[in-house]
Amino acid sequence: MGINMRSGLFSGSATGAILALSVVFAPSVVLADTEAVTEEIIVTAQRRAQSVKDTGLAINVLSGRDLVTRGIGNVTDLQHHTPALEITPAFGGGQPQFRLRGVGFEDYATNNTPTVGIYVDEVAFPVPAATQGVLFDIDRVEVLRGPQGTLYGRNTTGGAINFLTRRPTETEEAGFIAEYGSHERFRAEGYVSGPLTDTLKGRVSAVTEQGGAWQENRVTGEELGNARRYGVRGQLLWTPSDRFDGLLNLHYGRDHSDGSGGYLLTDFATAFGAGPTIPADRDPKYTGWGLSQNFANLVGVGVDTKPSRRNESAGLSATLNWAFDGVKLTSITAYDRLERKELNDWDASSYQESDTYWQSGVDVFSQEVRLASTKSEGLKWLGGLYYGRQGLNEVFLTDFSGSLGFITDTSYKQEVESLAAFGQVEYDLAPKLTLIVGLRYEHEDRDLKNFATAIGGAPTFTNGSRSTSFDEASGKLGLEFRPAARTLLYAHVSRGVKSGGFTVYNSPSEAQIDAFEPEILVAYEAGFKAQLHPTFYANGSVFYYDYQNQQVLTTILHQTYGAIGRIANAPKSKITGAELEGVWTPVPGLSITQTLAYKKGEYREFFDLDATSVQGNPTIGYTADYIDRKGQSLGFPELSYNGAVSYVWNAAGFDWRAGVDYSYRDKLTSWLGNDFDIDSYWLANADLSFRPQDSKFGFALYGRNIFDTEYDVTRNYFLPNARVGWAGRPASWGVRIQYNY
Repeated sequence: MGINMRSGLFSGSATGAILALSVVFAPSVVLADTEAVTEEIIVTAQRRAQSVKDTGLAINVLSGRDLVTRGIGNVTDLQHHTPALEITPAFGGGQPQFRLRGVGFEDYATNNTPTVGIYVDEVAFPVPAATQGVLFDIDRVEVLRGPQGTLYGRNTTGGAINFLTRRPTETEEAGFIAEYGSHERFRAEGYVSGPLTDTLKGRVSAVTEQGGAWQENRVTGEELGNARRYGVRGQLLWTPSDRFDGLLNLHYGRDHSDGSGGYLLTDFATAFGAGPTIPADRDPKYTGWGLSQNFANLVGVGVDTKPSRRNESAGLSATLNWAFDGVKLTSITAYDRLERKELNDWDASSYQESDTYWQSGVDVFSQEVRLASTKSEGLKWLGGLYYGRQGLNEVFLTDFSGSLGFITDTSYKQEVESLAAFGQVEYDLAPKLTLIVGLRYEHEDRDLKNFATAIGGAPTFTNGSRSTSFDEASGKLGLEFRPAARTLLYAHVSRGVKSGGFTVYNSPSEAQIDAFEPEILVAYEAGFKAQLHPTFYANGSVFYYDYQNQQVLTTILHQTYGAIGRIANAPKSKITGAELEGVWTPVPGLSITQTLAYKKGEYREFFDLDATSVQGNPTIGYTADYIDRKGQSLGFPELSYNGAVSYVWNAAGFDWRAGVDYSYRDKLTSWLGNDFDIDSYWLANADLSFRPQDSKFGFALYGRNIFDTEYDVTRNYFLPNARVGWAGRPASWGVRIQYNY
């Protein structure tokens, strides 16, 4: 729309690939287990080991086995297994848009921070494109809902997702998992772990994922969607004494996979009706692509090149822990580098209406230092300092030659530097009552340098440098009450801050790149966690979010280009919601988990351009209406439901495990108009695993989307005449084999 309407490091990143390895190599992923509802799940969400049932936070935990049996292959897949979480790939590409409890940020550019923090072994990934690789060698995933910042290096308004990888082991261990399934998809992962000396242990894990193409070109029949991902991670754990340990993590990844193809929602009248009309696609597996010779020359590819990515990443982190009498000092130093090249076809056809190419170089360095008490009762405290530096160098090419008659070349650099002090104190006011006080102060400088959008080699404007900064305090005040054993009641109010930034789309107007302000979210929440019966555990929460300066993707009007996408601040908005989860083990071996989440959001104050009212063309100019959005929905699915049922048993000399999981996503009503609404849908997966008793081999049969539900992950348009949807994967089936030594 206009030049744009709206719209990794994990994707093929070393770290992303590393994540993938851990998932599959968990020693128990295929094996039957007798996990009971009374078994404790230990988490470190509050920077110390504690039972998830004794943590006064809304938190969900998925084990490495869960990731395998449920087919969770990347960060985006978590949304079907976590309450109130949505992760949308912008235009079906490698830039994720996170939304947790309705708190989200829609942006297809690379330069701005997400509302949901992603951490791998306590290292933050502040660039969203860096979070989309395969998951492997993971011990567990912790999803925290609500503002985070008094215990974490970075500040977020929506929540945090923590990936904890498997550590080097005391004894020699090795294993692999291999999967083969529909569309010739193959995936293999393996690890080797154990002691190298009396004080040094090591672990190496690796993953590869190949094949899986399920889409095809509607004209030529050529397939699209094959994975070509690799990753490796190495870890060294040094423990020279009982008062010190150091962990070195090295990782590398490469993703040379096909991209995702869109399908046409409505008839596509090319060249604003002056060219042929392509009928709407009846089957979402059909798509199209094709480049002009000029654009292909600029990118350095052939005119028939598929949507694809060529991403590589590498990084390292060093985590050092010193134990003193009653306190623990932790230092985490990390560096990651992403080289991203991504080619997309946003008109889903061979016509040159909106073909796009990203070339990005991202450097992220961080240093975190924490000092924490080690007491389990009385006064517990933690304090820390965080320093982060990001560098981004990006080029964004778009081919509008089939519609507007030109190719745009947008380039810029961005530098971000942040420094924060944070801490939290927990004090037992009485044997059953705990007071929690957290505080954070943060300073950030964000500089956009030499931004330019060139058309025919000439920049649309020359003043392309901007700067913005903020100094903000945030924090948390809460109470936890334990009226009886295995019962927790909690209530807290917290304040979160999300960085401001810049809209770096194709920009014919100087006003488009002016900075938008940080957003502030004040969250009020109350909840409970209770073992209501030896076989039944439940937790629930209610919340109210008060938004100030919410960052919203909206539009400004340009007389030549129409509505141009821009991120702006909505002065006031709110979100209310509730969540309920139950875990029931009615008989030994049978486990049933059910989760229901509801949320509703609306603007309280926001005067905005009505994008659906834009009329005109580049020759005569454009007009539009402006509307008061007070009382209008923030635009996210209100209801979500997740469930899982598993049963383990022994028979005929085998250990068996059968499981199903299912999820429901409510309808998404789009502000772009009815063509872009996404209907509600159900998804279901199934897994049957078996292992000969006393054997080191395990086997499984699995199905994903077993009812072959047709659903869309996103819908959008880049120009008014091509309305496109990106579909979710159809049903797939496969086999899995695992060996652990």
